[in-house]
Amino acid sequence: MKVKTMRTKNILLYLAITLMALAYTGCSVPSIISKNENKTVPATYRGQTDSLNTAQIKWKDFFTDPYLYALIDTALRNNQELNIVMQEINIANNEVRARKAAYLPFVNIGGGAGFDKSGRYTRLGAVDATTNISTGKQIPEVLPDFLLAANVSWEVDIWKKLRNARKSAIYSYLATTAGKNFMVTRLVAEISNSFYELMALDNQLFILKQMIVIQQNALEIVKLQKKSARVTELAVRRFEAEVLKNQSRVFHIQQSIVETENRINFLVGRFPKRVARNSWTFIELVPDSIHAGIPSQLLQNRPDVKQAELDLAAANLDVKVAKMYFYPSLNITGAIGFEAFNPTYLVSKPESMMYNLGAGLFGPLINRNAIKATYYSANARQIQAAFNYERAILTAYIEVANQLSNINNLKRSYEKRARQVQTLTESIEISSNLFKSARADYMEVLFTQRDALDSKFELIETKKQQMNAMVNIYRALGGGWN
Repeated sequence: MKVKTMRTKNILLYLAITLMALAYTGCSVPSIISKNENKTVPATYRGQTDSLNTAQIKWKDFFTDPYLYALIDTALRNNQELNIVMQEINIANNEVRARKAAYLPFVNIGGGAGFDKSGRYTRLGAVDATTNISTGKQIPEVLPDFLLAANVSWEVDIWKKLRNARKSAIYSYLATTAGKNFMVTRLVAEISNSFYELMALDNQLFILKQMIVIQQNALEIVKLQKKSARVTELAVRRFEAEVLKNQSRVFHIQQSIVETENRINFLVGRFPKRVARNSWTFIELVPDSIHAGIPSQLLQNRPDVKQAELDLAAANLDVKVAKMYFYPSLNITGAIGFEAFNPTYLVSKPESMMYNLGAGLFGPLINRNAIKATYYSANARQIQAAFNYERAILTAYIEVANQLSNINNLKRSYEKRARQVQTLTESIEISSNLFKSARADYMEVLFTQRDALDSKFELIETKKQQMNAMVNIYRALGGGWN
């Protein structure tokens, strides 16, 4: 009885020492400095307030051009980069499933067979030589072993380490989905901007060809006047050089058209072909009215801001998970099944049943550098994620503010350029008539034609910038993905 009491005391002492050591290791967690994100934004965009928000409009309703609509619709199905991102979402979803299964018990079932022979002059060999399995039968010298059993292993999530890891994986999955939405907004914007650029190039090419016809007619007049000795050969050469210069520009614009078409084809996910469009209405396009709403809406509407927020949430949980590795983990293992040296005994003999159950509480004690490194890295990533979130908010606000200002300035610029084009277009005919009546020098005609052509090109460029600004503010507000 005394021996049994001493044995019990020894077990209790061992357990007490173990728990004290584990408690020590759990309490000695290194200190870190985390960062709290700052998500405050100004109340307005430089005093501009709006109760509506254009970002809520679906891209199908925002872009009304049927050719542009078809391009975007095709790109959302065929764009390779977008489809790659979709697979990243599947990967993140599978990671969630794996993390969810980690805190559930693992159960395996299987069987095995083998044999062993112990040396005669060993402990087991000596015991086997004197032990009978039944009267008159000695244990076989070569002892087979057959096993059919189910094994269970389970890490009890006492510190919520595994559950926090699952939540972190969920946030990462949602961040990947938000990243896909951001990819959609950029894809829609890039196709739209390229489409308007293509329409602008078509108009510039048309205007350039018109100007070449006018300059060729002026060249013929100059040649006739040279014959009548009213001008010199220099005038003829200057007009001829201007025609050749603009004819050369035609090929540059044609090359730009090909490259822009192919950029659109790449985004759409197809080999080069002509991009269908109606460019003749381009100069008449009027940018849609934009409603910017309030800056705080960017936190929900901008997919990149939402992605940064979810990444930060995942990083916060990862710090908690890394911290839990300093604490002891409780593991439970067990098995139940049948084991015998004769396979016929596996199910026919109830004595063949075997089972075991055990639990272990283990924590790090010495050489915890790997755990510390993981913990510090998780903390650094959390700080990175907080700064990235703040940067995403700041970037979103500045992009919207810039585009709102850009839209207003481009509107005023376009009005002035339109008046400039009208004035210079009228000046072409005036300078030509004055030149015919010898009241103007040929250089005045050349400069007037050149200025008129440049002003028309600039007018088209301003119109393109207006349409691009409309697309960019829609993207900056977070539109295009819903």
